[in-house]
Order: sequence, then C-alpha cells, then structure tokens
Amino acid sequence: MNLASALAGKKEWHGALRESQEATRLAPNDSETHHTLGRILDFSGEVAGAISELRRAIELEPQRAELHDDLGTVLVQESDAQGAATEFSEALRLQPNYALAHLHLGVLRYQEKSFEDAAQHLQKAVRLNSADPGGHYYFAQALKGRGETDAAIHELQDCVALKPDYPDAQNSLGLLLQHSGEVGQAITPFRQAVKWQPENPDAHNNLGLALLQTGDGNGAISEFQTAVRLRPSDSGYRANLGAAYLQVADFDTAVSEFQGALELTPQDATLHYDLGLALKLKDKLPEAMAELHKAAKLDPGQPDVHYTLGVTLWQQGDFAAAAEELRAAVHAKPDYAEAYYTLGTVLKQKGELQDSLSALREAIRLQPDFAGAHTTLATVLRQLGDAEGAAAESRAGMEIAKQKTGDQAALFATNSGRRLLNAGDIEGAISQFRAAISSSPNYAAAHFELAVALGQHGKSEEAQKEFRKATELDPRLMPPPSRKK
Repeated sequence: MNLASALAGKKEWHGALRESQEATRLAPNDSETHHTLGRILDFSGEVAGAISELRRAIELEPQRAELHDDLGTVLVQESDAQGAATEFSEALRLQPNYALAHLHLGVLRYQEKSFEDAAQHLQKAVRLNSADPGGHYYFAQALKGRGETDAAIHELQDCVALKPDYPDAQNSLGLLLQHSGEVGQAITPFRQAVKWQPENPDAHNNLGLALLQTGDGNGAISEFQTAVRLRPSDSGYRANLGAAYLQVADFDTAVSEFQGALELTPQDATLHYDLGLALKLKDKLPEAMAELHKAAKLDPGQPDVHYTLGVTLWQQGDFAAAAEELRAAVHAKPDYAEAYYTLGTVLKQKGELQDSLSALREAIRLQPDFAGAHTTLATVLRQLGDAEGAAAESRAGMEIAKQKTGDQAALFATNSGRRLLNAGDIEGAISQFRAAISSSPNYAAAHFELAVALGQHGKSEEAQKEFRKATELDPRLMPPPSRKK
C-alpha cells in the first residue's frame, strides 16, 4: 500500500492502481486499502469504481470521518448532491471540527444557492483553517450571495494575500470593488488576474472596462485588443474596444469596431446605438439617425436610444419630434433626470412654458444638484413673471456649478493619481491626490487613495489619518485589513 501511495504521489496512476489492487487482495478487510484504492480510482477517472471502494471502506470502519468526506467529494462528481450532503454531514457528526468537511458541505450548499447554510459552514471552515485560501474564496462567494459585499471583499483580500496566484479570486475581488464604486482599487486585482491567466480573454476585458471607467482609454484599448485576439467571435469585446476608441476621440476606428461587432450580432440594439453615437460624433447625421432608428425598432424600451434621438432632432431644429422622443425616454426610464432636463429645454424653445416648468422641476427632484436644470428653470420662471423664484433658482445653479467645478477637478486629479500609482510612481500619485483634495476638500475617494499611496511610501501614520478622514466622509471606504504574519 505504501508503494501505491508513493506512485500516486508521482501521478503514476497505472502503477499505483496495480499496487493498490494487490493491497486490497492481500488485506480485504483493511479499510485503508479500500480507501487508497478508491482515491486512486477517482484520480484515474474511474468514479463508479471509486464509489464502490469507498463504500466498502466505510462498511469496514464507519467511524472514520475522512472516509465519509472523501465519498461525498466523489458523489459530487456524479451529480449526487443529496448523497454527497449526507456523507459530509455524517463526517461532521463524527468530527464536528473537521474543516475540510465544512468546506465541502459549504461549497455544495453555495452551489445550491442555499447561501445562509453555505455561509455558516464556510465561516467554520475558515475559522478552523484560516490558512486555506479556498475557504476564504468560497466564504466570500456565499457572503456575496447574501448581499454582504463589504464582508465578501475582506474575505477575498485575505484569500489573495494567502495566494496571489489565485486568478478567480483576484477577478472576483476586482468585480466586487468595481460594483461597489471603487473602480480605481479594482484595477490592481484585475491586473493580477491577467498576470496569472494571460490567455483568459474575460480577464483582459474586465481590466479594460475598469481602465475605461477611470479614463485610461489607451490602456483599455490594449486590453480589449488582447481580448478580441483571444476570442475574435465575441461581439461584446469588439463593442468595448469601440467604446474605448470613442473615449480617445478616434471616431473612425470606433465606427469600424462597432460595424465589425454588428457583423457578428446584427440584431443587437445596443451595438446599433453605439454605432449611431459614433457616426453622430463624426457629424454623419443621416447615417447616425438610421442606426438610432434601427436600435429603437429592435429595443423600443431602451431609454438612451430615445434620448439620443431626441437630442439629435432638437439640434436639427425638429422640436416636436425631439419632444416625442424625449417623452419616450422618460417613459422607459422614469428617473432619467437628463432626459427631463432636455425635454424641459426643448419645450421652453417651443414656447410651452408650463410643460417646460413641470419637466425641469422633475429633473431637479430627481437630481437636486443639476446646475443646468436650475439655470434653465430660472429662465422659464422669469418668462412666466416669477422674478423671485427665478433669482433663487439662478443662485442655486451658480452655487452648484462652482462646487461641481471643484469636484470635477478632484475627480480628474484622483484618476490621474491612480494611473501613476498603478505605474509605480508613488510620489507623483501622492502629488495628484493632494491636488484633488485641494480642489475638493471633502472628496472621500481622494483621501482614501492618498492613504493607500502614503502607506506604500512607508508613511503609515499619515496614511492612517487619511484613512480615518476617508471613512468619516464615506463610511463605505474602510482601510484594507492588516495582514496576519
């Protein structure tokens, strides 16, 4: 049996199988011989034989928890979830602190979308064996299923700290950070995912989207090009590449990419919309309108299509048709503040002041800091003879515009600092984050990113001060957990 185990360790399955079969012939009533043979049969792909041998091992020694756990893992391969759960549960009855059985049962419950039960078992697995990155990974997935995003992020951070070359965990961490609004922080795990899985097109696509969101159009182009090279048949990758070219104002190439994507999926309304938008930016209005109408026909409920049609018709002087499209946009998306604002502007130019007033007030209700809506509403109120109301709205618009100028400068500087930090220029990044705070002292993201950069620069006391300020401004921004030594 020792020889069988040694051969199995070298993955010499044929020899290991021969020796383990001989061991069971010589000691037919020894549970460990059947256990070893069952494991080798499992590794050799002979699942039915593995199940038979493991059941025989359990008959001979039913109190051994690891036998039940091993049988459960093989039954999972046979899609016998109920049988597997029974075996994992029996292993835990026999040995309540059996970390591996908690992990296996927790993963099974997670796959069944029983997130509460899954989280309980996976939390126990992590507590019993905190050095296992897999436990942290699956516990994070269960927490995500329960909607506990922040806790899931912390578990994934622990996971990748233990095992940086865990691309699924890096990608999952990136996605959670991205969906939480921390796009700049998501770039680092996405880069790690690409590092460990350079031939995975989804990894390049995810990194490209994060770079696009932070304003790094050229970096995004490089990642999307790699994704397209690895999977040329994916129209979504080509659409993202087109969007990146739009960001860097290369409209000709953007049009080419959207057209290429449409060759792959000609009935995709979003692609027709994207192509129409690119053509509009090239001042090819007839071609743009044709694509936008195709998009509206394919998906009448897509609000952005109606909005863009409305804006284009307004710019062409067709106020009536523009108002119709903008009403369709707010019907499709009742909380579409920009569409209400533009509708109010169009109606003002049509002379329909009361309807304009209603649309502009709705835009402000949906987005109180919409400076343009306040300013335009002031004009309408002035035309209706309400001088006092017009003055109040005009003041509100100017105050908001002043604040937004600082916020925009802060956002630009913060994104610039993130790019410098990702490139390894820590001092340059710190300078940009400080500039962002100077433009908008209460911009939480800038304080958080400055803390990260200061920490990497060895200035831990200053970093902690900035982390505290970031959390005070936005409680969602928590310092990364300290790593266990």
